[in-house]
Amino acid sequence: MRIAITGSSGLIGQALVRSLRADGHEVVRFVRRTTSVPDEAEWDPRRGYVDPAGLAGCGAVVHLAGAGVGDHRWTDAYKKEIRDSRVAGTAAMARAIAALDAPPAVLVCGTAIGYYGDTGDRAVDEHAPAGQGFLPEVCVEWEAAAAPARAAGVRTVFARTGLVVAAGGGAWGKLFPIFKAGLGGRLGNGRQYWSFISLRDEIAALRHAIDTPGLSGPVNLTAPEPVTNREVTAAMGRVLHRPTPFAVPAPALRIVLGEFAGDVLGSQRVRPARLSESGFTFRDPGIDQSIRAALAE
Repeated sequence: MRIAITGSSGLIGQALVRSLRADGHEVVRFVRRTTSVPDEAEWDPRRGYVDPAGLAGCGAVVHLAGAGVGDHRWTDAYKKEIRDSRVAGTAAMARAIAALDAPPAVLVCGTAIGYYGDTGDRAVDEHAPAGQGFLPEVCVEWEAAAAPARAAGVRTVFARTGLVVAAGGGAWGKLFPIFKAGLGGRLGNGRQYWSFISLRDEIAALRHAIDTPGLSGPVNLTAPEPVTNREVTAAMGRVLHRPTPFAVPAPALRIVLGEFAGDVLGSQRVRPARLSESGFTFRDPGIDQSIRAALAE
């Protein structure tokens, strides 16, 4: 299959490109620069431009592009960047897909479990409504921006991804050096739930979304059972054979992270009901397995 991907330079995008190409698929990477390389196509989400030649003949589009939520302190300007990069980019890609004479069969739009907001101890699946706050608002707009593709009859999957356990990047990639140095510990009271997924299960789930005709709408990409931050801390210590004596108090996190600290300290107990119902099998259902898989990357 010929498959177009945005966000191919990110942690998930790079791994997905490698996986697809290893199985013989043709991958077109959409990039924000002028290019003459055969496997790249140009797009500019700010201007709403998508090179239609890059989409021609594609059976699937995987849209992963967006500014990193935890990459910078949440100033008003950066919050606008987070929102615009997701909403404008999705709208541009959805309009371009809808305008094709022969659109792809499926659009997999990477979104986030931030849709649900803070769920506390309450377990939620895809039937739960959006939460309250900045990230839920962004996620609602983000998914709504794909409307042109859906209206054109393109099967659209919203891959609501949790915390990806990976050593090579992302939020978890920042944790590994700290824990390896014996400086790891719980965040706040440690009772907040973290809904995680190993990187290889994330890639397998995205490919499952491409290949499963009956799957559309929101699909949570998280391991079957979320764990608390306290349990994550213990698992990191076990797998890495390091002590985890430290704790980062909530007030310190708020000083360092600003508004984003509320999401770090918040609890998201999210389950992948639709992924499991569609026949997906996890290689790393548990937190210890996911951490070990990350170390073997």
